[in-house]
Amino acid sequence: MTPSESTTTNPSSAQSNASMGELVSRLSEEMSSLVRGEMELARLELTEKAKHAGKGAGAFGGAGLVALYGLGVLIATAILALALVMDAWLAALIVGVVLLVIAGVMAMVGKKQVSEGTPMKPERATENVKRDVEAVKHRGHDDGPVVRSKS
Repeated sequence: MTPSESTTTNPSSAQSNASMGELVSRLSEEMSSLVRGEMELARLELTEKAKHAGKGAGAFGGAGLVALYGLGVLIATAILALALVMDAWLAALIVGVVLLVIAGVMAMVGKKQVSEGTPMKPERATENVKRDVEAVKHRGHDDGPVVRSKS
């Protein structure tokens, strides 16, 4: 082997090693970026679901308070009906029924908000991670050594 041949062989080998190192470095950077992106998506998704659950819990609390007032009015209605047997009890009954209807509407809104906020898991981010893992698995199998026959 002449000195000129050895210099042409070594740069080729060094270039191959550099490109392999560069590929590994780039893969590492892209995987880190991908993981950070998926974590951010998961955080945003959980924040959104927590907001719905909080709104639903607040609506349920409001419904309970209004129902308590309705119960108080219905009790007052019974008292007025027994004490006076006049038109005042009818007015109190109507107010109590209206308050209970409002409580029912608030409870339905609260149930809807809670159901939109559950289950408390980042579904889109989980699916994205599963797709990414499958893509990496398939890519690893597809990039095996290429064997060419000489014909």
